[in-house]
Amino acid sequence: MNITFLQFLLGVLFLSIIYLLLARKNFEAVVAYAVQSSAITVLLFASFMETNSIPLLFVVLVTLIVKAILGPVFFFRLIQKHKLTYSVSTYLSMPLALIIIATFTAISRFQQFSPLTYIIPAHHALLSLALSAIFTSLFLIINRKDAISQAIGVLSMENSIVAFAIFAGLEQSPMLQLGIVFDIFIWLIIATVFISMIYRHFGSLDTSTMKHLKD
Repeated sequence: MNITFLQFLLGVLFLSIIYLLLARKNFEAVVAYAVQSSAITVLLFASFMETNSIPLLFVVLVTLIVKAILGPVFFFRLIQKHKLTYSVSTYLSMPLALIIIATFTAISRFQQFSPLTYIIPAHHALLSLALSAIFTSLFLIINRKDAISQAIGVLSMENSIVAFAIFAGLEQSPMLQLGIVFDIFIWLIIATVFISMIYRHFGSLDTSTMKHLKD
C-alpha cells in the first residue's frame, strides 16, 4: 500500500490521541477512539494484503468487530446508562498538556531511541511518530481524572503499540498476532468491570475523588 496513505493512517491515530486529551465530552472521546481503531484495522488489512497471512486476516476481523464496533458501542451504552455526558477535567491545563505532547514528539526522535526507530530505516519517521503516540497515550492515562478516559487511554496505547509493531515489520509473528487478539479481549473485559465497579461504589467516575482511600 502507498506509504503516503500509511502515513495518513498513522497521523489519524496520533491526532485522535491528541483530541482525546482535549475532548470535553465522553461521546466525542469514544468517537475519536472508534476512528483510531478503524485506522489500525486498515493498517492491519494493508499488511494482510502484502503477506496474505490467514492468521493476520483473523486479527483484522477481530480488531474490526471488537475494537472498532463493539468497544465504542459498549462505551456509548455506558455513557447513556449513567448519563456521563461530560468528561471529568484533567490535572494539567490545555497549554501545559500541548507542551508535554510536543516534548514527547521531540523525545521520540532522540538518539537514545534510534535502536527502536531504525528497526526498519525506511520507516524511521513512522516509527518515531508511533513511539510518540505511545508516550502521548501514557500521558493521557495519567492526566485524565475520569475512568472512561483512562480506559480509552489504555486502549489507545495498545493501538499505538500495534501501529509500532506494524511499521517495525513484527505483525507477521504468530505470537504477536495471538497477543493482539488476547489483549483486545482482556482490556475490554477489564474496562467493563473496572468502570462499572467504580461507578457502583462511588457514584462517580472521577478518580481524583478516591485519594482518601487507604489499604
